[in-house]
Amino acid sequence: MRQAAIQKGDELTPKEIVKELDKYIISQKNAKKSVSIALRNRFRRQKLPPDIADDIIPKNILMIGPTGVGKTEIARRLAKLTRSPFLKVEASKFTEVGYVGRDVESIVRDLVRIGVDLVKAEKMVENSEKARRNTEEKILAILLPPPKSSKETTDEPSGEADSFQESREKLRKLLRQGKLNDRVIEVDVRSNSFTPFEIFSASGVEEIGIQISEMMPSLMGAKSPKKRKMMLGEAFDYLLMEEQNRLLDMDQVAKIAIARTEQMGIVFLDEIDKIAGREGGSHGPMVSREGVQRDLLPIIEGTTVNTKYGMVKTDHILFIGAGAFHVAKPSDMIPELQGRFPIRVELESLSKPDFIRILTEPKNALVKQYQNLLGTEGLDIQFSTDAIDEIATMAVEINTSSENIGARRLHTIMEKVMEDISYDASDLGHGQVKIDREYVIKKVKDIIKDGDLSKYIL
Repeated sequence: MRQAAIQKGDELTPKEIVKELDKYIISQKNAKKSVSIALRNRFRRQKLPPDIADDIIPKNILMIGPTGVGKTEIARRLAKLTRSPFLKVEASKFTEVGYVGRDVESIVRDLVRIGVDLVKAEKMVENSEKARRNTEEKILAILLPPPKSSKETTDEPSGEADSFQESREKLRKLLRQGKLNDRVIEVDVRSNSFTPFEIFSASGVEEIGIQISEMMPSLMGAKSPKKRKMMLGEAFDYLLMEEQNRLLDMDQVAKIAIARTEQMGIVFLDEIDKIAGREGGSHGPMVSREGVQRDLLPIIEGTTVNTKYGMVKTDHILFIGAGAFHVAKPSDMIPELQGRFPIRVELESLSKPDFIRILTEPKNALVKQYQNLLGTEGLDIQFSTDAIDEIATMAVEINTSSENIGARRLHTIMEKVMEDISYDASDLGHGQVKIDREYVIKKVKDIIKDGDLSKYIL
């Protein structure tokens, strides 16, 4: 029973949240503890009377640590665990009002759109059985149109009606068995054309596109469907998607999505240290950085943003800021913004034992990924203990001698190690491939020795 609650992300205790995060992220206990408490407080808040709950604001988190140590992954897994709308944005991509760049309110619009997609996907799963039944009936009506006489109401069913029903059930059985998938049928297809909303996809004119796209159907008139011949299997998939969309109540979807975004939305503000500049007599970029901070402030403090789906309040959206803070410091941010990130967590640099665990332990471990990928070619990839140890050693060595990019260094080394095997996998046939320390050294050591070359390749 408790496992079902964990799968749904409902009512998780902080310890259970940390345990779930441990399946994907190695180390960083302090960061996991902080986000688990923040998430649990959301569940606690939802149990309070509305007048009390409204006064409890989320405790936003500032993660401080080098790249590649798990900052983004912690936030992303947290959102996935709770089915929360999640958006990662780079703070440096925004500019203050008056400068060329993205508008900070687009953060909320994008988050709501993600929330709508989440709710739509859930509703489609709920309606899947009904949609499938309705699609089946449409296909049967095309394969075997009802006789004209069946439309007339009679007290007793005629023999013709019995024969029709019997033939229909035989077709239904064949349809479910997939024996009719190669038959060509004719279906009504609505032509897809670009809408102004799709054309005006840039955030600066987003709302203009929304308004124009809503006006276009009435201006141009609805297009009548066209007849198109297609294989029955293809037609079934098309009609099923059409039926699922028809069963969706978009007003209800939007209402649920807005509520979920307001109460459970998570925004990950990456590279927040890049905008941590104060005026102090500076000009140009430094002034712009402070301008971005001041524009972000209302969103983080709590404001109302107009979106395509309705007005959205940002008061209870959880903001997680992250940055290396090698040059700038959290104290370089404007005081108002500092106060909106009361929880500060410093993430540790990863060590060799951490790299070994990252390669083998998590559900999405790199070694498991390559084993699964090449398993599709019939290869059984086996890494020896000393091979994994050597890969971890190399990652530490390169991170120390050049730029420290954390666990991302493992991806580049693993790709070099697996390059030839991945290339020749289709020709190797079924069998086991053993990767040991000597093989790893053979593939990577020469590049590491050439310091100039390693900067470009690893």
